[in-house]
Amino acid sequence: MHVRTITVEREYGSGGALIARRLAEELGWKLWDEELTAEIARIAKVDPKAARQCDERVDPLVYRLFKVFARGSYERALPLEGTASSFDTDQMVEVLRKVVEDVASRGNCVIVGRGAPYILRDHPDAFHVFVYASREEKILRIKSIGKTEKEAAQLVSEIDAERASFIRHYFGSEWPCRALYNVMINSKFGDEYVVEMILRHIAAVERLHVPQSANA
Repeated sequence: MHVRTITVEREYGSGGALIARRLAEELGWKLWDEELTAEIARIAKVDPKAARQCDERVDPLVYRLFKVFARGSYERALPLEGTASSFDTDQMVEVLRKVVEDVASRGNCVIVGRGAPYILRDHPDAFHVFVYASREEKILRIKSIGKTEKEAAQLVSEIDAERASFIRHYFGSEWPCRALYNVMINSKFGDEYVVEMILRHIAAVERLHVPQSANA
């Protein structure tokens, strides 16, 4: 197995998006986080800066789901203020699948969330990571960017519930699906530690698939 794509799914507030960024930097690979949301919007002809008057004509479910995509991380939010009125949920998921598969086909990339582990579950060169943390740790991280205790607690509960609902609805699976991931790791020991452990796991997996010489 030669890993060409890493997906990083994460609990909100666990720091998974920053870990994914550091992982991409360490490898010199392309990071797909907000860039993935922007690509989905571009292909679907959904304007992230659409006028607010369009909001009332948007399918509430579609709007909520695009907000889930936009919340790629608590560190760097990309708000989507509106979508095209003709864009429905089936189209959205179809575009999502195509974009993720296209990105993975190029290789040398780290993809953050957006159902990527489920979409790429059968790709032999994809390595799937899930980053989690205790509720207390997640709240502390979110408070560090200026949120109050109450706001942080609400975000931790709401956003992960939205992600679980999205995965259940469109992929028919639990979130997180533990059997899907190569590694599930607690971020409480720090981002550098997590990045190092992920790289060690990848190296170990790749060694398992190195062909043995005939004379070995």
